Amino acid sequence: MKIATFNCNSLRARLPIVLDWLKKESPDLLALQETKVTDDQFPLEPFEKEGWRVVFRGQKSYNGVAFVSKKVLEDVVDRLEPKAPEEDARFLMARLGGVLVVNTYVPQGYMPDSPKFEKKLRFFAELKKFFARTIKSGESALWLGDLNVAPTEIDLWDPKRNAEHVCFHPKVRAAFEEIRAEGWTDLFREKTKEPGHYTFWDYLRASNVEKNRGWRIDLMMGTQPMVERLEKIWIDKEPRLKERPSDHTFLAATFR
Repeated sequence: MKIATFNCNSLRARLPIVLDWLKKESPDLLALQETKVTDDQFPLEPFEKEGWRVVFRGQKSYNGVAFVSKKVLEDVVDRLEPKAPEEDARFLMARLGGVLVVNTYVPQGYMPDSPKFEKKLRFFAELKKFFARTIKSGESALWLGDLNVAPTEIDLWDPKRNAEHVCFHPKVRAAFEEIRAEGWTDLFREKTKEPGHYTFWDYLRASNVEKNRGWRIDLMMGTQPMVERLEKIWIDKEPRLKERPSDHTFLAATFR
């Protein structure tokens, strides 16, 4: 089984990159974030033409999540809080075979003193409660996507300068750690211990990619059964070097 995640930062703008990657890697499941397209405008035909099945939830100009898969997904849930009809399109869950896969686009947070930062902390809190009532002990589950948190100092190029950044802020890392401590393992760190591996390089300076000034904020977390099944996990930096790329790149893993 091969599973991957990618913040495409506008699916319609990055469609050639996504389709090329799917053709090259042929994953069983690709989770997408920040599709930035309403459901009625989702570019479904190019995926279906190549035999892919897609489930998605979007909104105009912002957010948006999707799953692209080889097989039909089961038990699809597209809201973290079903009783909140105005909830942003940031959550998607489905079952692939015996594995529950949760795709999240966690709010970025803007500034630590802003309401958007509090919204980010609430999202983590609601996600923790959702996992507690949904995922059974010993269940095979993956939680992946753009989590907008660099868990440790080796997950960003300049931790000192970014100590109060909303993706490295102590409150955000603490909120993330509260969820992780409930049985989630950072699968990338199971195989790769050294610094310098990133999934996001800001557009702000073109030299950020060349100088590898990045962040590892796209993560794949697994419950213990998925840790035991993990064969390989890697960051594919090549799509970030293409013309008109996303500011993120693909994270992929294979499982027994």
